[in-house]
Amino acid sequence: MATTTAIGLLAVRRAIWIDAAPERVWQEFESLDRMKRWYGTGHTLVEYQPRVGAMVKTDAGGDELRFEGRVVVYDPPRELTFEQDWRGKGWTAPALVTLRLTPHIGGTVVELFHHGFERMGAAAGEIQRGFEGGWTTRQLEALREIAEA
Repeated sequence: MATTTAIGLLAVRRAIWIDAAPERVWQEFESLDRMKRWYGTGHTLVEYQPRVGAMVKTDAGGDELRFEGRVVVYDPPRELTFEQDWRGKGWTAPALVTLRLTPHIGGTVVELFHHGFERMGAAAGEIQRGFEGGWTTRQLEALREIAEA
């Protein structure tokens, strides 16, 4: 049975259409080396394993910008969700990153959500706002280039 992570109201969303089947796109989620080629664009993907419970670690610019958390959903070829706790910031709960693949008009829509900010209390809106300004589509553009090649 497919797992679908609920996305709250305070979420960053980026999306792209890729001219490839979800199964082809999902191949780029199946190892650290493959994930680094596209998700590691703009920051460094330090650790990743394609299974529930595995750690995901990213470095977005030195000790001040390190994120880590566990994979909570690994559902090929539909969804990857992992926690993203900002080390040293004292968040009450980690945010989540969800990558969702949906077949559409002969290809795949890939959505990237950075969400779960509601769990952070009174500062949730400001935290979400900060990340809204930081995300671009560069990771999704890199994924499209690889998957369509």
